[in-house]
Amino acid sequence: MDRLAILIPCYNEAKTIQKVVKDCLNATKDIDGTVVYVYDNNSTDDTVSLAKEAGAVVRHEYSQGKGNVIRRMFREIDAECYIMIDGDDTYPADEIPKMAKYVHEQNYDMVIGDRLSSSYFEENKRPFHGIGNKLVRGSINFFFKNDIRDIMTGYRAFSYQFVKTYPVLSKGFEIETEMSIFAIVNNLAMKNHIIEYRDRPVGSSSKLNTYSDGFKVLRLIVTLFRNYRPLPFYSILGLLLTILAVMFFIPDVWIPYLHTGKVLNYPTLIVCGFCVLAGIISLYAGLVLDALQRKERREFESRLQEVKAMKELAK
Repeated sequence: MDRLAILIPCYNEAKTIQKVVKDCLNATKDIDGTVVYVYDNNSTDDTVSLAKEAGAVVRHEYSQGKGNVIRRMFREIDAECYIMIDGDDTYPADEIPKMAKYVHEQNYDMVIGDRLSSSYFEENKRPFHGIGNKLVRGSINFFFKNDIRDIMTGYRAFSYQFVKTYPVLSKGFEIETEMSIFAIVNNLAMKNHIIEYRDRPVGSSSKLNTYSDGFKVLRLIVTLFRNYRPLPFYSILGLLLTILAVMFFIPDVWIPYLHTGKVLNYPTLIVCGFCVLAGIISLYAGLVLDALQRKERREFESRLQEVKAMKELAK
């Protein structure tokens, strides 16, 4: 088991990967048992050869997508602490020892490299990325009530327990959002660590598509809210159906009935009745799924204990 594993997912980062690997090795030269892993995701440039020259252990993931790369990393690497950093040279490698210290000495499960509280909005030159980050952060703060300040940062530290219990479901760039919500709902220990951010160097291009990937992230937030918070989700749905029924029932059925003593719009009455029934069913579905979710959380706590025992044996 490595003392510290630095994980760098890469796709066509030949311009910066050599510098990133060297910076990581230099920043951790005093930490014994450190290994830098570069996971190449079908690069067509010199990323692989340059990473090897710089001193990294290079491995491959042939299924395209950052989520697929991270799934492979987490399966294959055993370490007491993990650092995930992008290969585009936008994050300062000299923060690695501080972030690892939070995991090693203070038992945090995830340390978030917070760009948004420092230089991100001045350095980032990509249109709408700043707005998108704020939107995602605001959405998760609203739905999940947390204090993570940078949801989509690619610079994080993880404990062994987090890596070995986290089920990687996303395939692309929505992976950071997914792991943030996973940590929130399972009450894992998290720490915001402010870092300086610098924009990509000239000639290096982002693989993130602002619109398509942004839509995937927002859709994921709604999906995970439904999965992890079923009672409020289905309660809101039931309330909306009931309000819709009342909005049509009062003017089209109830008020005419008071004046004439007759139901003049039977189709409206029937539809409103079905909406109310659907709202009631939605509420009960939320109650059942909430009970199942609570059971899943109890089982997760048991898995954490099992993983902790595995870690001790691996040492």
